[in-house]
Amino acid sequence: MKLIYKLLLLILIIPTIGNAQVTSEWRGLGRTGVYNESGLLQKWPDTGPSMLWSAQNLPKGNSSVAIGTTMLYTTGVLNDEEILIALDYQGKLKWQVPFGKAWGGSYSESRATPTIENERIYVSSGNGDIACLDANDGKVFWKVDALEKFQGVNGNWGHAESILLAENNAIFITGGEKASMVALDKATGTTVWTAESLNDAPAYSSPVLIEHNGKKQIVAVTKSYIVGVSPIDGKLIWKFDFSKFAGTEGRNNNATTPVYFDGNIYVTSGYNHAGVMLRLAPDGTSVSLAWSDKILDNHHGGVVKVGNYIYGSNWLNNGMGKWVCLDWNDGSVKYEQEWINKGSIIAADGHLYCYEEKTGMLALVKANPEKFDIISAFKIPLGTGPHWAHPVIHNKILYVRHGDALMAYDIALK
Repeated sequence: MKLIYKLLLLILIIPTIGNAQVTSEWRGLGRTGVYNESGLLQKWPDTGPSMLWSAQNLPKGNSSVAIGTTMLYTTGVLNDEEILIALDYQGKLKWQVPFGKAWGGSYSESRATPTIENERIYVSSGNGDIACLDANDGKVFWKVDALEKFQGVNGNWGHAESILLAENNAIFITGGEKASMVALDKATGTTVWTAESLNDAPAYSSPVLIEHNGKKQIVAVTKSYIVGVSPIDGKLIWKFDFSKFAGTEGRNNNATTPVYFDGNIYVTSGYNHAGVMLRLAPDGTSVSLAWSDKILDNHHGGVVKVGNYIYGSNWLNNGMGKWVCLDWNDGSVKYEQEWINKGSIIAADGHLYCYEEKTGMLALVKANPEKFDIISAFKIPLGTGPHWAHPVIHNKILYVRHGDALMAYDIALK
């Protein structure tokens, strides 16, 4: 009877494990910023696409929205705590739950976007807390103060990393003298592995999980390095000294998520920091420099690969930047064009969605390597503070976060 019971238990458990999958994460599935959507408006009215709803007076944050089965989620800061916020698909607030300590220094608003897998949500706070919560009611399953537990360190602006799930673990970059990165069991929060220390601080970038010639690895950026780490045991596979490419500003405030395609990894950073294209060896154990570029020094708005081109905005100073297109293969500049200011970028259905950070203009731009080809543009009407949150597209709805407001726009082609 005991054997039969164990077999029945395995039958019940195995499908649950097998069906577990990430359903929403930072910059879309795969973290590319390119959303697999079609049938979208090819041009907007002068006032912009139709707003379906808005939610206002939310706890302030620069986090993007995450898409759940029955609700939407984002994060914010309230009374020095980071808050997970749940809204229904009509924008009505359902609940909000504190999950960690907010960053107490400058730019204290939340930055990390929730990661959703089935009915669980994984979040990290600006001060290095990691938590797993129930997507239905916000119940906290587990929480870990990663900086205290692993003697991690904050950057000058705290943490801004969105949790990566890999090999049944929640991955987080702690930095410090004890570890560079840690993996916590996603079900319990217990430590599975720690990656060797690089004696370095974390960056403000989120890691990505890639597969190269059948082998997976985590590609991450720290203050000084780009690294490849085994998701199975945390072994450091390779590292590349990115700090050598710092510009005249001498800063390594790396805040852009790496982009991977076909054995190549592109990483860029602001403040006149050169970007690099790294080529993985066939066995994935080393990288070589394919090319570097000083034009597309992206601040924190992200970049996208569409076709054989990289699109994003660069950094001229903290209040200004231009929009740039590079050739993916050799880094040659296709255009560098001024449009109001720098900002965040995503892509879908052959178009770029460019959200400039100063005045909140959002443009629909044809993905054209010959010029910054604006089709339509309108001003985001609600919210407070800089326009730093990255837009999200899901089921032909464009979600835009601005400080204490979240807006949903209908971009379906009629």
